[in-house]
Amino acid sequence: MEKVRIGVFGARRGANYAQIFAKLTDRFDLVAICDKDIETLKTAEKFPGTPVFADFDSFLTYGKENGMNAVFLANYFYEHTPFAIKCMEAGMDVISECTAASTLKECVELVEAVERTGRKFMLAENYPFAAPNLEMNKFAASGKMGKVVYAEGEYNHSGPAAGLRALSASSPYHWRCYLPRTYYLTHAMGPLMFATGSMPEYVSARASTSPMLHELVGDSRHNCDCTAIMFCEMSNGMIARFTGCTAMASDYSRYRLVGEKASVETTGVVGGGVRKMYFAHTKPEDEPQETNYVVSQGDFGDYGKIAASGGHGGGDTWVSLRMYDYFVKGVDPFFDVYRSVAMSATAILAWRSCLHHGENFRVPDFRDMKDRAECLKDDLTPFPDDNGNGATLPSELPYTGK
Repeated sequence: MEKVRIGVFGARRGANYAQIFAKLTDRFDLVAICDKDIETLKTAEKFPGTPVFADFDSFLTYGKENGMNAVFLANYFYEHTPFAIKCMEAGMDVISECTAASTLKECVELVEAVERTGRKFMLAENYPFAAPNLEMNKFAASGKMGKVVYAEGEYNHSGPAAGLRALSASSPYHWRCYLPRTYYLTHAMGPLMFATGSMPEYVSARASTSPMLHELVGDSRHNCDCTAIMFCEMSNGMIARFTGCTAMASDYSRYRLVGEKASVETTGVVGGGVRKMYFAHTKPEDEPQETNYVVSQGDFGDYGKIAASGGHGGGDTWVSLRMYDYFVKGVDPFFDVYRSVAMSATAILAWRSCLHHGENFRVPDFRDMKDRAECLKDDLTPFPDDNGNGATLPSELPYTGK
C-alpha cells in the first residue's frame, strides 16, 4: 500500500499528530521532525530513529533526499503560509493546522502556490469530527431538517494567567500575546461550514474587552478582549453566528443548526451529548418531538472506531485518515485551499469589523482574479515580528480601564 511519507514542522502541537502517524503504520511513514526551539525538540525523543532538525531548510533538504512527500505544519499560528509555499515548491503536499493564512495577501499567495505547483493542500480542522458534531452533520444530511437557516458555533479554550505571563516573559512577541479574538475562528466556524457545505460571503463582528483579564495578565497580553462574536451571511442563504477562541467562563464548546423543520445542537462536545427537536407541525409520525442522547466515536463506522482513542476527541485521527485519503487516493477534502483561505479571510475582516463598530465586510472569492488582485495589496497584520516590529493593526479594542 502506498504511504504518505510525512514530516512534521512544529514539535509541540505536531507531536500529537506524529504519535498518530507512528500508530497508523499502514498509511504513514514519519520521516523527520523540525522545530526551531531546541527544548521543544526533546519531545521528539519519543520517536526513536526519527531525525530532528532545528533548521527548516535542512529539514526540507533531508526530506527531499529521503522521499518525504508531505509536511504537516504545526508551527506558529500566523506563520503557516510561507512554509506551506516552500513545501509545495519542494514537491510536497501540505496539511496546515488551525489557520491557512494571516493576511489577505497570504490568502492569495497560498491559493496561487497550490495552482502553480499542482500540489495538494488541506486544513487540519478537527472539530467537525467530534462525535456530537458528526451526529449533527448526519442529521443535517438526512434532509429531515429542511433548509438550514441559522447556525451557531462557540469555541471555548482559556488557560491559566500564570502560563501566559510566563510565556510573555520568555517570548514577549509571541503570537498568543497579540492574537485578536476573531483570528482563531476555525474551531467555531469550521463545523458549521462542514455540516452545511456553505461558504462565508459577508461578515460583521463585535468584541468585548475584559478589565479582569487586564488585571490578571497586565502587559503579558496585548489583547484582553474576552470574546468576539461574528455574524456571516453564508452561500446557502443561512446566517451564522460564531465566536473566535473565547476566554469566557464556559465549560465546553457548542454548536447548533436550525432548519425549517427541525433543529439539532450539541450539549457538550467532550461528553457527546446531542439534542434534536422538531416543530410540532413538522414532526415525523415515527419520531418524538424532542430527543436527547449521547453518541461516541464508535458510532461512526470504521474511521470512528480507529479514532476512538485519538486526541481531541478523535478529531486528530479523523483528520489524519482524511489526509491519507486525499494525498494518496485523491479524495477531495472539505477544507481545501479555497475554503481554508475563506475562513482565514473571514477572521481577518471580522477583526477590522470589530475595530469599526460592526462594519460589514464582503469576504473575497479567491477563485476570482479581480478579488485576488485587490487582496494582493493587503498585508495588514496585528502580529509583530521577533523584534516587536511590523504590526500594522491594533491587536485589541481601545481599552479605557473601565
